[in-house]
Amino acid sequence: MAECKKAANAKRCNCTYSGCPRKGICCECLAYHLNMNELPACCFPDDVEKTYDRSFDKFIEVHG
Repeated sequence: MAECKKAANAKRCNCTYSGCPRKGICCECLAYHLNMNELPACCFPDDVEKTYDRSFDKFIEVHG
C-alpha cells in the first residue's frame, strides 16, 4: 500500500473545519463524506466550501 502523504495533503486541503481529524488523510476523508452522502471540501471552490454544503446537489450546481 502507498505511504500516506498526510503533511503534503494537508497543505493542499481547503477544508475550513478546524477540528477535522481526517485533514490530510484523503482516503479517510473521502470515505467519511461519501458515507454521509456528500463530497469532501476539495471538490468545491473555497467560497462554497466555507458554507459546509457538501451535497451532491451543490456540487452539480457549482460544476454543472
